[in-house]
Amino acid sequence: MTSPDRPALGVGLIGYAFMGAAHSQAWRTAPHFFDLPLRPQLTVLAGRNSAAVTDAAQRLGWSDTETDWRRVIERDDVALVDVCTPGDTHAEIAIAALEAGKHVLCEKPLANSVAEAEAMAEAAAKAAARGVRSMVGFTYRRVPAIGLARRLVADGRLGDIRHVRAQYLQDWIADPAAPMSWRLEKDKAGSGALGDIGAHIVDLTQYITGESLTGVSAMLETFVKKRPLPTATGKLGGVGGAETGEVTVDDAAVFLGRFTGGALATFEATRFAIGRKNAIRIEINGSAGSLAFDFEDMNVLQFFDGTEAAGTAGFRRILVTEPEHPYVAAWWPAGHGLGYEHGFTHQVVDLVTAIAKGEDPVPSFADGLQVQRVLAAVERSAADRSTWTDIPAA
Repeated sequence: MTSPDRPALGVGLIGYAFMGAAHSQAWRTAPHFFDLPLRPQLTVLAGRNSAAVTDAAQRLGWSDTETDWRRVIERDDVALVDVCTPGDTHAEIAIAALEAGKHVLCEKPLANSVAEAEAMAEAAAKAAARGVRSMVGFTYRRVPAIGLARRLVADGRLGDIRHVRAQYLQDWIADPAAPMSWRLEKDKAGSGALGDIGAHIVDLTQYITGESLTGVSAMLETFVKKRPLPTATGKLGGVGGAETGEVTVDDAAVFLGRFTGGALATFEATRFAIGRKNAIRIEINGSAGSLAFDFEDMNVLQFFDGTEAAGTAGFRRILVTEPEHPYVAAWWPAGHGLGYEHGFTHQVVDLVTAIAKGEDPVPSFADGLQVQRVLAAVERSAADRSTWTDIPAA
């Protein structure tokens, strides 16, 4: 538990919906389970709707509210700005905060375009020279089983990486009657399944392998091109004559890739895998072993040691709940699993620790930019129906 004598870190959170709630819980919880070098304070929550943001602040534990994100950045009691808004606002908010000397945590994907991400990475580099830190929120890196997978690869237990397979499968808009939302509008979201969930498996595979994607060949598809719009009452339009909106992003993305070490890769991100709720599946095959992970069984990592005798070799089910596993020692006794929300808590721990040490946290805005370049290459390949699209180096 963090001592009340530790220096305070005033946090301003912008956005209070799904991600805002997850981040709020993390900021509340982290100092109660981890001995942090700084003491996070839930200083102010921002949102455009005064009544809604006031209600959210009371539920989520924030001391004050603002209806303009600019006021958050101007406040002397805010040292860190946490950006949980749609992608079209990330660049403006994050750059303004960094220029004002505020540390920044920004949700993924970093931006809606490479140009925006480049501007954000440049602002982050300039801010870092002044001791101002920034990080992009790829929280699945903080799942203990993913941390163990990274460690096994780094320790050489898989040998040379040869194959990478990654899927992110959901079904939340498989019903054609599911209503329009900002996530289905390109000007707000940037892309659909590709950026919203595909960005995660791009980051995870690069993180686990320690390598980068160098090129892709892709297909994108929008299965349901129009969806019902909510009425002024919040209900959907009437049957038959319901007003609809155009879906301007992809519902599914499939692409091939190659990593810097030569490994071949396949990626699939879809919101139309009926029955799959949040299935992040990763399998990596190397010259000396393999590993496999599925977020729907998130406390388990499957590992095959190819150096064992064939007569007894097989995939080993590792329950990643031991104190020596990443992050786990602060929580429950072995065998008592963690959940979705814990990754956000671990993100807070790593960010606060890096700020206190005067170090740049990871994943950095530069890492977020690299993922953005992969997403852009996927879109170009799909649009051009090209056989191969190179990803520009940093």
